[in-house]
Amino acid sequence: MSALVVDPAEVAARFRAEVRDEVAAVTRRHGATPRIVGLLSQGAGPARTYAQWAARGAADVGIDFVLREVEPGAAGDAVREANADPGVHGIFCYYPLADTDEDPWLRELVDPRKDVEGMHSFWSRMLYENRRVLDGGRRAILPCTPLAILKLLDDAGLRRSGERAPLEGVTACVINRSDVVGRPLAAMLANDGAEVVSLDLDGTVVFEPAIGRHAHAVRDSDETRARALARADVVVTGVPSRDFPLVTADEIRDGAICVNFSQFRNFDESVLEKASAFIPRVGPMTVTMAMRNLVRLAAF
Repeated sequence: MSALVVDPAEVAARFRAEVRDEVAAVTRRHGATPRIVGLLSQGAGPARTYAQWAARGAADVGIDFVLREVEPGAAGDAVREANADPGVHGIFCYYPLADTDEDPWLRELVDPRKDVEGMHSFWSRMLYENRRVLDGGRRAILPCTPLAILKLLDDAGLRRSGERAPLEGVTACVINRSDVVGRPLAAMLANDGAEVVSLDLDGTVVFEPAIGRHAHAVRDSDETRARALARADVVVTGVPSRDFPLVTADEIRDGAICVNFSQFRNFDESVLEKASAFIPRVGPMTVTMAMRNLVRLAAF
């Protein structure tokens, strides 16, 4: 077997065509181009690279993108200013903005009606309670990187044919339980019916599928990496370390779909011989999903 290698840029291009049409419609309806303000405090590194990707992605779909470089101590004032500006429809924070203690507070400071990342507790609560629609019928905003991963999994051939939920019968292993990606991704998969084994330095938990109940459930587990990988239809890794023991072909089941969203390589090349599909990165789709979220926010 030779794995299909999914190029996220190609998948993102198809979604951008849809977003471009939606941006044009919103612009006609409101008489103004949707605008995102990006807040950045880093002179170099992944945050700045991400901001540059976002600027290009916004321009490609007709969104006005303004990058504001701020001092860490002034980040809160910059968020408040963007919140209060009626000409700003979305806010994109490139962390770290301040420090590990203040950044979670800054994330909460962003007006959820302008949160293109979908990380405010307002949206997180809807996600974890599996509430998909707001009063009035508008769809909830989902965190852009987990949403990007789900869209890429669909493109890679993840089956969605469960009788009681789209992913009923699917088993996933997610090696990362961050509040930004790993945890919400596990919840989204489980809300669609998958069983998700979540591995992290803090231990293992299982996200039980939301079948027979409104939302997923979470329980502690003693399941090992070896067992979780051996039975997973989907393996998603996001370990930000060069010291992580790479996932090898010997560890995964035949035909598994593998996704690497870390800036570092988490998979050994041997998985290409056993996986049905491999997604080596997610970045272009994350930016596209953020622009997609903006269109929904701009329609409020």
